[in-house]
Amino acid sequence: MSPILAELFGTAILIVLGDGVVANVVLSRTKGNNSGWIVITAGWAFAVTIAVYCVNAISGAHLNPAVTIALASTGAFEWSKVPGYIAAQIVGGFIGAVIVWLAYLPHWKATPDPESKLGVFSTTPAIRSPGANLVAEIIGGFALVLALLAVLSPGNFVPGSDLAKGFGPLLVGVIVWAIGLSLGGPTGYAINPARDLGPRIAHSVLPIEGKGSSDWGYAWIPIVGPTVGGVIAALFYNLVWKA
Repeated sequence: MSPILAELFGTAILIVLGDGVVANVVLSRTKGNNSGWIVITAGWAFAVTIAVYCVNAISGAHLNPAVTIALASTGAFEWSKVPGYIAAQIVGGFIGAVIVWLAYLPHWKATPDPESKLGVFSTTPAIRSPGANLVAEIIGGFALVLALLAVLSPGNFVPGSDLAKGFGPLLVGVIVWAIGLSLGGPTGYAINPARDLGPRIAHSVLPIEGKGSSDWGYAWIPIVGPTVGGVIAALFYNLVWKA
């Protein structure tokens, strides 16, 4: 499998399990209805862990344009590969969202609230304030990339061991869980442009009864915020941690 295809499949797996847990919690008449924020954040953490395990050996399991751009900004990833990775991630996000729609097919009609339906696919702010929402996503993107680089740094593993390969994806899931629990309240912690954009496109084109708006006026925030935060974090890590 090529790295590009791995990024597509990995992101699709991420969204199937991540958006899937949101659907289970917020859609009406599911077995997990109203099970709460802890279930959602745990589900997303496990989704990330499984997706990273699936494709890490092939593509590095970026699964996130903010991570791809952050690594490229410090020379750790080739800029020539960035467009292909990002395109694959967005397409994978779209495919994953379509699969979630199919999995919960009877529940869309049973759910009266359009915002809940949109929330399965993409993030929405708890309090709509574009400036504050953008800051929250910048902080979340910064926390994600800085934690990835610091926690998975070679200094935390015995040189020549396979610990980083074996435990790395699990630690990535822990990082995402921590961010969701601590920083997810204001915006739903997109921290990943493809996680938001691909499924939002799916929401806009799928025949979901009573789905309402796809809220494109907000869509730029979960794209710009994590990307800016991730680049700042990567530059900060190179300047401070590795100095």
